[in-house]
Amino acid sequence: MDLFALRRERLIRQLTAEDIDALMVSNPVNVTYLTGFTGDSTVLLLRRDGLLLVSDSRYTGQLAEECPGLPVHLRPATQTLPQAVAEALKGFGIRSVGFESNAVTVAELELLRQQAPSLDWKGNGERVERLRMVKDASELAQIRAAIDVAERVFLAFRSLLRPEDTEKELCDALEHYARRAGGSGTAFPPIVAVGERAALPHAPPTNRTVASGELLLVDWGVSASLYKSDLTRVLINSKNLNFSRTASAPAAKLNEIYSVVLQAQEAALQTVRPGVSTRVIDAAARTVIAEAGYGEYFGHGLGHGLGLQIHEAPWLRPNADTPVAPGMVFTLEPGIYLPGWGGVRIEDDVLVTPDGVERLTHLPRDLEAMQIFA
Repeated sequence: MDLFALRRERLIRQLTAEDIDALMVSNPVNVTYLTGFTGDSTVLLLRRDGLLLVSDSRYTGQLAEECPGLPVHLRPATQTLPQAVAEALKGFGIRSVGFESNAVTVAELELLRQQAPSLDWKGNGERVERLRMVKDASELAQIRAAIDVAERVFLAFRSLLRPEDTEKELCDALEHYARRAGGSGTAFPPIVAVGERAALPHAPPTNRTVASGELLLVDWGVSASLYKSDLTRVLINSKNLNFSRTASAPAAKLNEIYSVVLQAQEAALQTVRPGVSTRVIDAAARTVIAEAGYGEYFGHGLGHGLGLQIHEAPWLRPNADTPVAPGMVFTLEPGIYLPGWGGVRIEDDVLVTPDGVERLTHLPRDLEAMQIFA
């Protein structure tokens, strides 16, 4: 049985437990996860004794190439996708169907109910997402490949960095390096923030030059095949900061904040092991930052899962309570953001193992290694 069939089999067991006759999977990412098909405008109808992909003629060749052997219904141009799905479901002779409540709009659900009024529609937004949290060997290999490309991208980025480069130019360069290094592109629009703009966790790029600030926050990731990576490093402009024995006050402050963030990440890393709640892991890092007096300046969650999407379950934040399990991959990215001064975030990707945790990213994290233009 292939990997996609194994995933579908796990999902079918959930349907049996919920007493649902069929499931309509309409989130394109989840369709990819369950079939290998990478197009859009296609719905997977899954039942205990079979499945059907409902699509259209634009994807005839792609469906045959990416998921050979799976039954496909190609709707005519005169029929909408919801109409085709409802018609197929009525042909199944079933009573109840589950749908992805986080992927189906209210208007789409109303249309489906109009087309198939005899069906009992049961929404749930986490059926497939729960399965996706634990990665199989194939997924882990693709994530490792995405991380390898991302790290090579950063080495190229750093080696070619010039004081006169702008945030916008560097964001564009990261896109270029990602493709040149073997990725299919960046996993998300890169974030490059100079000086006090590093206090903006999702700073949009401007024409601010590297030479004009002490800090250079770089948040980037790569898509390799279908899977993602996500890293952040803060580079230090040594020409603007003096790290000698008579270090300036700005350098001393940076040293303090960087040390706190690194300690917070390490505390979280040491907490990760099977069975521990994501809330507890978040608290390990958050406590370090709060005890250093910077708690109010760490306003986002500690991390998020990654895989087919750059942000997916599990979520590491104070109000999330998911026990982590072997095979889960997520980021650890504590940060301190001081308005008018700048920000420090250190982000790495980790894998939960049967015995604890593996840090999948290997770029240096120490402050000395982050210095540029020395």
